[in-house]
Amino acid sequence: MYELLNILTEFTFLKFAFLAGLLSGVATGITGSFVVVKRISYIGGGISHAVMGGLGIAYFAGINPMYGALAFALFSAVIISIVKMNLRQNEDTVISALWSIGMATGLIFAFITPGYNVNLLSFLFGNILMVTTENLVLLLILDIIILVVVLLFYRQLVFICFDEEYARIRGLKVDLLYFILISLIALTVVVLVQTVGVILVIALLTLPSAIAAIFTKRIKKMILSSILLNYLFIFTGILTAFLTDLPAGATIILITGAGYLLAFIIKHFLLKI
Repeated sequence: MYELLNILTEFTFLKFAFLAGLLSGVATGITGSFVVVKRISYIGGGISHAVMGGLGIAYFAGINPMYGALAFALFSAVIISIVKMNLRQNEDTVISALWSIGMATGLIFAFITPGYNVNLLSFLFGNILMVTTENLVLLLILDIIILVVVLLFYRQLVFICFDEEYARIRGLKVDLLYFILISLIALTVVVLVQTVGVILVIALLTLPSAIAAIFTKRIKKMILSSILLNYLFIFTGILTAFLTDLPAGATIILITGAGYLLAFIIKHFLLKI
């Protein structure tokens, strides 16, 4: 523990990475639990790839790419919700379109931006060791928004996650609640883009919550367990990446995946002995 404190004191960027991990763990643990229960992880994957367009446009315009990611994430949430609520169609097609168009837009703007933007390409796999103060402030604001929204609409969100038709019968505004849920996913995706990158978002969004779901079906316990598991995986991944000079985002996901496999083995094999 003393050596860890020394490392954090000596390397400011590592301290910022741990703070980013702390903020990411909160957002992912909360939103990921709803995603796993409702089985809509594909929406998180679609939005995460769509934000590449916002990242590319922001770089081209010379502004913080995280603001571009936020704009595209919320835009994607609006489009998905409109298709689901008004057109009454399956979201798969529009998610595929947003996925493809977002990635293509991002790559085009990266190509036409003067110079070779390594920083933009690093968002594909995350750059948590390159977090700035401005990024931390944005992550904190997004966390606060997610927390406030979930506290205000917790029971309603639980209803639509477990049984959307029953929620509609009870008179809940299912369409509005669905939009709120998709918006929460969009905000969480932006948080995770900074942590593990566009390509790896879906793993961190779902695996810790999936591990929690193996051992509990109560969503409050699932959220708390997911947050704690996120801290464990993210912090272990950051330290491992720092000490071995490996990519931080990929290392975090490998450790998270190993955690999921271990939990699965414990639940379905060891606990049955």
